[in-house]
Amino acid sequence: MSDGASDGASDGASDGDGGEGSGELAGFLPYQLSVASNAVSALIAERYRKRFGLKIAEWRVMAVLGDCCGPGGGPGGGPGGGAMTKRALTAATVMDKVAVNRAVKVLEDRGLVARVPNPGDGRSHLLALTGEGRGIHGEVMPLARATEADLLADLAGEEQATLRQLLARLRARAMRLADETQ
Repeated sequence: MSDGASDGASDGASDGDGGEGSGELAGFLPYQLSVASNAVSALIAERYRKRFGLKIAEWRVMAVLGDCCGPGGGPGGGPGGGAMTKRALTAATVMDKVAVNRAVKVLEDRGLVARVPNPGDGRSHLLALTGEGRGIHGEVMPLARATEADLLADLAGEEQATLRQLLARLRARAMRLADETQ
């Protein structure tokens, strides 16, 4: 979710209300979403880096593979055993191909992700968490949930549900608009 504002820092452009038509970047929804995303990502990145030596892209790849894997997935798990093609992984992480390739390379070098044969296509391979990767995934998820709880602590339960619903609707709308422009 990037509109070019990658550092999350304020540009000092807003002294007004930031409302519609004000011409101020701070009131522009894509900018607000990007800055909020960057702030959350920076918090998570620091926690994961300190404890597990993982960058955000690396953790996102592990999280998606862990979600698809389940506890029994991984190399040798067979069809449906938690392995994904790089294309599916790129789509599921909502990251560009280059970022996924870099993250996968780092994770492979660390022994956290492995390439396994693709039973549906002998010319390609699938990516899956290794045993060590599943172990780290199992440790990181409680940290991820704790971070999520910390972030949402100032919101009531109904506000949290509304936030999730609104974000899902915005994402779905953005995807529909993107499909229309192709």
